[in-house]
Amino acid sequence: MELIRASLAVVEPVADRATAHFYALLFLHHPEVRSLFPAAMDVQRDRLFRALLAAARGAEDPVALRTRLGELGRGHRRYGTLTGHYPPVGECLVQALARYAGARWDADTELAWRRVYRLISTIMIEAAEEAARTSPPWWQGEVVRHERRTRDVAVITVRPDQAYRYRAGQYCSLETPWWPRVWRHYSFATAPRPDGLLTFHVKAVPAGWVSNALVHRAAPGDVLRLGPAAGAMTVDHALGADLLCLAGGTGIAPIRALVEEAVEYGGRGRSVEVFYGARGAAELYELDGLRELAARHPWLAVRPVLSGSGPAEGVLTGELPEVVGRFGPWTGREAVLSGPPAMVRRGVGVLLRAGVPAERIRHDLVGELAAG
Repeated sequence: MELIRASLAVVEPVADRATAHFYALLFLHHPEVRSLFPAAMDVQRDRLFRALLAAARGAEDPVALRTRLGELGRGHRRYGTLTGHYPPVGECLVQALARYAGARWDADTELAWRRVYRLISTIMIEAAEEAARTSPPWWQGEVVRHERRTRDVAVITVRPDQAYRYRAGQYCSLETPWWPRVWRHYSFATAPRPDGLLTFHVKAVPAGWVSNALVHRAAPGDVLRLGPAAGAMTVDHALGADLLCLAGGTGIAPIRALVEEAVEYGGRGRSVEVFYGARGAAELYELDGLRELAARHPWLAVRPVLSGSGPAEGVLTGELPEVVGRFGPWTGREAVLSGPPAMVRRGVGVLLRAGVPAERIRHDLVGELAAG
């Protein structure tokens, strides 16, 4: 691991060039894998390369590494990735690293990287093969409802073509027919339903090909592709721990799903507090529904927070993490956070200072390793 860290320190400042060289080698010497990637590689950018580097950096924690790489291995089935594709990727990775690690590259460093890549690929291949025995690489999903909640936010309900298993708090990747092989992650916005329908909240973002297509172009009857469910932002309701939820913007989707799941468990003597933040009141598009749930279930409290406007009746003002901090301490709570990465990171810091142990804080910063 010392050799891995030392070579990473040299490569990361020039990662853009190393990435370009990596893909050039891969597509030149193994053109058969080109069809696995999007036509426009500026969307893919450095995702695969940086995921490999991040996985190598995490090799010291084999339990966490196995969990994360298992998800990646299962998820890569949706691209059509086969066991035979892993060795070419590994060879090109080593060649790109050798070129850009400079004097930090020697025979021992190469051996270290080959060992780590063998570990990474083995975990991913085993997870993919296990998943192949019980589930398809992807699901087809027909859009059955498309609701615009704000100018840039749509709530999309999809009917999968076969049974789809997931937990409240998880997410999956979606591919639209307009951008083949371009996948983006979205959280499930409801707990699993008897009718099997899946609901997602999507915000159109600048230069967001998939999000803009889903918000402004998708309509009932369109067919999407769905990858397998992933993510560890789930809650064991049987334990009955009090729950604290921080949701920013469309991050309310998995929080709403967790609240619905808590309702199904009947509260069990616990309390659930939801802090729901946005810049403007119009962006709190799920507030009425959450307040209706709170009116029926006294163990549920919903606290709207606005950061971009003046005081309003029944609404807290300020940045969401700092507002939550003012209500602390939160010792004894289990916490989940969902929303913009900057908000989640600040929120984690606030909760740690407010007495919540790190092992009781859950979030999914999806874009850190896999995709955005």
